[in-house]
Amino acid sequence: MNDDIDRELPMDVADAMRDVGDSLAVAESCTGGLIGAAITAVPGASDYFDSGLTTYAYDAKRRHLGVSREALDEHGAVSEPVAREMAQGIRDVTDTNWGIATTGVAGPTGGTEDDPVGTVYIGISYAGPWGTQSSFASVSRYEFDGDRATVRAKTVDRALEELLAAVAEVRD
Repeated sequence: MNDDIDRELPMDVADAMRDVGDSLAVAESCTGGLIGAAITAVPGASDYFDSGLTTYAYDAKRRHLGVSREALDEHGAVSEPVAREMAQGIRDVTDTNWGIATTGVAGPTGGTEDDPVGTVYIGISYAGPWGTQSSFASVSRYEFDGDRATVRAKTVDRALEELLAAVAEVRD
């Protein structure tokens, strides 16, 4: 695991998931599997972690997660709509309680005026019990400073922090 990633956060996620008996899957683009690696570095992760998909290309996002062609074509992969559809897609195709998605521009190239290098969208989705209408997906946008490795590490930490906050909110 990357030394820049907070080693406590994956353990906190393990505790949170086990405490409530929830399950989790991740869909990663710019983080390329780092979230899944951080989660599975904790012994016993199979108790709550279902799977992780690295859907880097447009077609992979569409094919494996059900991200719409319209969202990709209209907004591009690094966008709020795509992060939302990725988070919902991974949650739904894996039939888990929680989904995390990341998409962004880790650099050193690829940035635009609207989305400079370091821009990342993190999606969190929750599948509430049927009939409760409590399911949701939220997306946050960040602009992280640093080189590619730093942007990716900060994204992993922030995604896990956001998941923990969402779990706490749902369970309160």
